[in-house]
Amino acid sequence: MPYYRVTGEIPRKRHTRFQQPGGGLYAEELMGEEGFSSDSSLLYHVHPPTAIVKSEAITADAEQATLAANHPLLPRHYRTQDLARSGDLVLARQVLMGNDDVRISYVTVDAPSDLYRNSTGDEAIYVHSGSIRFESVYGMIGAAAGDYVVVPRGTIHRWIPAGTSGQDAPAEPVSALVIEARGHIRPPRRYLSQTGQFLEHAPYCERDLRPVAGPLLAEGEDVPVVVRTRGGLSRLTYAYHPFDVVGWDGCLYPYAFNIADFEPIVKRTHAPPPVHQTFEGPNFVICSFCPRPLDFDPLSVPIPYNHHNVDSDEMMFYVGGDYSARQGSGVGIGSITLHPSGFTHGPVPGAVEAVVRGVEAGRTTTDETAVMIDTFRPLLLSDQAAVAEDPEYPWSWARAARG
Repeated sequence: MPYYRVTGEIPRKRHTRFQQPGGGLYAEELMGEEGFSSDSSLLYHVHPPTAIVKSEAITADAEQATLAANHPLLPRHYRTQDLARSGDLVLARQVLMGNDDVRISYVTVDAPSDLYRNSTGDEAIYVHSGSIRFESVYGMIGAAAGDYVVVPRGTIHRWIPAGTSGQDAPAEPVSALVIEARGHIRPPRRYLSQTGQFLEHAPYCERDLRPVAGPLLAEGEDVPVVVRTRGGLSRLTYAYHPFDVVGWDGCLYPYAFNIADFEPIVKRTHAPPPVHQTFEGPNFVICSFCPRPLDFDPLSVPIPYNHHNVDSDEMMFYVGGDYSARQGSGVGIGSITLHPSGFTHGPVPGAVEAVVRGVEAGRTTTDETAVMIDTFRPLLLSDQAAVAEDPEYPWSWARAARG
């Protein structure tokens, strides 16, 4: 993270004795990236964070997914509404696509999750609908539709849908897009100064980021935590509850950012997708397409032009508004499209003329909202997504062109 925070009680100097009121010392835990050479935070536990009493291998739906090449090459369209299974946000994820850098899943949530630690990389959770509470060793974030929640690698946390108590159904449906990196997810470097402050040209800033509130102080013994490593899922049982942190400080912590706080960059003519970039990960980027003024040159074509991203696959999750470029293709809110390298894509025939007529009739803004992920290695397709695929989508351009 680009700036320093402190929460709860901490001693004046790092790595010095921090006395508990009843005697004994608080136990330090340094959460640090890149082998002590990058961002870190120092947490102070009531009990040793190292004490485990049991470990067992477990499986989940997402671990059973089989990924295969997009062959024969086709553009793809998945309707997330057809992914009917539900459960908790961790173990009920349904994998859609992925590669060695990132895995993209969708989940419908109707139950609280177990405590969870992803030790393979950072996660970015985009909440599509409903409200959910994120609890962690750092503290709590209340998240709702439109929020990205960025969770650093190694953070023990859990997800609790709003209105749940035990295994009760949530007060309103909760659904989310889950982006799991094999590295770190950060604001783009070009938005930051050499010392990590957001620059004036950045489309969002520190004030838009919502850090955790806390600390949370939970008690308990023999507490299970699901841990993801590259070897799979394990369930470690900790001697004491991990949420026994009385304070922490540093520059590494979870935070939320709402897509509505992204400030679109506009031009007189249509701007390319990099102006929408929100985060960067290892060999992929996350972009936010938000409502904005239409391109305002008198002769502008305020709609994406046909384009072929020769170095990347493009995944788009349509989360709000009316996406004019894909009118008549079957794409709507909740749709996920994949336009792979090797395929030229763009608006359906007739969409350009329709938007131009709208501008001439007085339309000045777009209300589209979408999350895009561009990867720089091909995305493999999951067998779990096949039940939600629209088999007619690849031919939508030809159907529109032929009338």
